[in-house]
Amino acid sequence: MCEHIAARESELVELLQTLIRFDTVAADIAASSGDVAALQRYLADRLGGRGAAVTLEEPETGALVGHPFVAEGFSFAGRPQLVARFAGAGGGSTLLLNGHIDVVSVEPRDEWTADPFGGEVRGAAVYGRGACDMKGGVAAMTFAAEALAELGVRLRGDLLVNTVSEEETTGAGGLVSARTLRADAAIVPEPSALVVWIACRGSLLASVHVEGRSGHAGIAPRHHTDGGAVNAIEKAAYLLEAIRRLNEEWAVRERHPHLAPAECVTTGIQGGEWRVTYPARCRIDCHFEYLPEQADEHGWGTRVEREFEDWIARAADADPWLREHPPKIEWILGGVQPAEVNADEPIVETLLAVQRDLGRGAQLGGLDNWHDGATLITEGGIPAVNYGPGDIGFAHAADEHVAIAELVACAQGIALAAMRFCAVA
Repeated sequence: MCEHIAARESELVELLQTLIRFDTVAADIAASSGDVAALQRYLADRLGGRGAAVTLEEPETGALVGHPFVAEGFSFAGRPQLVARFAGAGGGSTLLLNGHIDVVSVEPRDEWTADPFGGEVRGAAVYGRGACDMKGGVAAMTFAAEALAELGVRLRGDLLVNTVSEEETTGAGGLVSARTLRADAAIVPEPSALVVWIACRGSLLASVHVEGRSGHAGIAPRHHTDGGAVNAIEKAAYLLEAIRRLNEEWAVRERHPHLAPAECVTTGIQGGEWRVTYPARCRIDCHFEYLPEQADEHGWGTRVEREFEDWIARAADADPWLREHPPKIEWILGGVQPAEVNADEPIVETLLAVQRDLGRGAQLGGLDNWHDGATLITEGGIPAVNYGPGDIGFAHAADEHVAIAELVACAQGIALAAMRFCAVA
C-alpha cells in the first residue's frame, strides 16, 4: 500500500493542484459565488469512479436555525456537501474521513509570490490558497481511499469520505455531517504535521462597550462630578489592563497537556467622534479561546462568560467613573465548543501505531484553535482526531504551501489506519 502511494506521488500532487485551482473562497453566507459546487462534483466523479456510493446535495437549513454556528440568512445554495461511501463486507468498524474544501480570502494579494490559485510546485512543496488549510488534507484522504479501492482492498467496515463546503465562516458543514452521519471514529486531516491532535480549544466573541462623556478637547478638564468630560478611550485602556491581568491568571491557573492556556485577545478598538472632542464611546472587541475543562455542563463557554463579566465588573468598581457607568459586555454569535478525545480511543492508538510502524514520530498534541472534528465529537458523539499534512502556521497566510513528502506520508498513514481500524475482509 505504502509503495503504491509513493510510486504515484505525481498523481497526488496533481490532485492537490486541481483542488487549489478551484476558487472556493468563503464569501456570502446566503449563497456561494465561487467554484465550490464544481469542486464537489469533481470529487464526486472521481470517488464514484472508484466504486463509492456518492451523495451530493445542498442540505436544508431549517433544522440548523438557532444553532450558534449558523448565522441568520445562511444557505447551502451553491455549496453542496459530499459523502462517498465505500461499503464494507461487514463486521468491521466504520471510519469517517472529513475535510472542508472552502478557503479564506487571498488578500492581501500583493504579499503572494505565487499565484494563490495556481498550485505551483516550488522546491519540494505545493503553493496556493488551501494547500495547507486544508485541500492538502482533502487530497491525501481522497487519494488514500482511492488507493485502497484500486488495489482491491476490501474492508470489513465502511469507509466514508466526506467533504464539507462550509467551515471557514460558520461551521455549518461539519454540523450537518455530525447530525446525519454515523461512524465509529473520524480522521480530520487539518494541518497537524502528522501529529495526532486529540484536543482543541473553544472560542467566544465579545464586545465591551465603554461609556465616557463628550466635551471640547481644548478646554481645561474638570472632574466628572462637576460635569467634566470623560475620555472613553482612556477608560477602555484601564479595562485593557484588567484583561491583561486576567490572561496572566488563566496562564497560571488553567493548564492542559496539549493546549495553550485560555486567553482573551483584544482584536479591535473603536472610539471617538471628532478630533477635538473627548470620546464619549469606545468599544473593545475580544476573541477568547478556552480549554475543554472550562466548558459548562453542555460543552459551551458560559462559565468563561460569567468569569469575564465578573472580572470586568470588579475592575470597573475600582474606578469612580466606571463604578457609576459600568461597561456593558455584548456576546457575539459565532462561538464554538472545545473538544477532546481520550488518548486510549482505538482511532488514536491506531494512528500512533501506524506512525511508529512507518518509522515516524508518534506524537500526541492539540489544536489551539477549533476544527470540524470538535463538532463531530460534541454534536455527533464520534471520536474524531486531527491527522494531516502541513504546518498550521502557514494556514491563512500569503504563500501558503504544504510539503509534498507530508502529503504522501499522510495518504499512506490514513490508508493503513483505515485497514487496521475497519479491518480487512
